[in-house]
Amino acid sequence: MCRNIKPLFNFDPPVTDEEIRAAALQFVRKVSGFTKPSQANEAAFQAAVDEIAAISHKLLHALETTAPPKRREEEAAKARVRSAQRFRA
Repeated sequence: MCRNIKPLFNFDPPVTDEEIRAAALQFVRKVSGFTKPSQANEAAFQAAVDEIAAISHKLLHALETTAPPKRREEEAAKARVRSAQRFRA
């Protein structure tokens, strides 16, 4: 999985449309191999981002859990610790 794509389900505050679209963009970039597509591929690239964002939105709003929501600040702190351990100089 692309390291830039973060889990979006079951957070407080809930995921935003911008976060969903950013994850969709990262996914399409990873799959296509383009960070910025050529003009010839721009329409297909943007259509893929739009479709994946829409499906992701539908999925995230359909999922259910009994687990308490995770706090973004706590998860970000855990990620920083993991990153520091992983990339120790």
